Amino acid sequence: MHALSIPTWIIHVSSVIEWVVAIWFISIYGNITNNRVWYGLSFAMLPALVSAMCACTWHYFDNDPNLEWLVTLQASMTLLGNFTLLAAAWWIFSDSKKQEIDSGN
Repeated sequence: MHALSIPTWIIHVSSVIEWVVAIWFISIYGNITNNRVWYGLSFAMLPALVSAMCACTWHYFDNDPNLEWLVTLQASMTLLGNFTLLAAAWWIFSDSKKQEIDSGN
């Protein structure tokens, strides 16, 4: 675990925890409002979480060359996550416009 300093580890781990909590809160909000678009957002956040976990795992094992496939998986999950978050944002935007039209404003 010499690859990262203690402050960098704190940032990495706290970011993963923060992302998990954000997914959880958004899911709860979707449940409270009974609005499926928020479930979509919480689901769309999962690839980015997997990406972060890949980075932490690779660093935990001192950037072992045998685990270099984790770097490829991290990059793939980041790319996928960017697209799923784009789709979720579009879904939220579209839903808000639909609600605006339905309410007559």
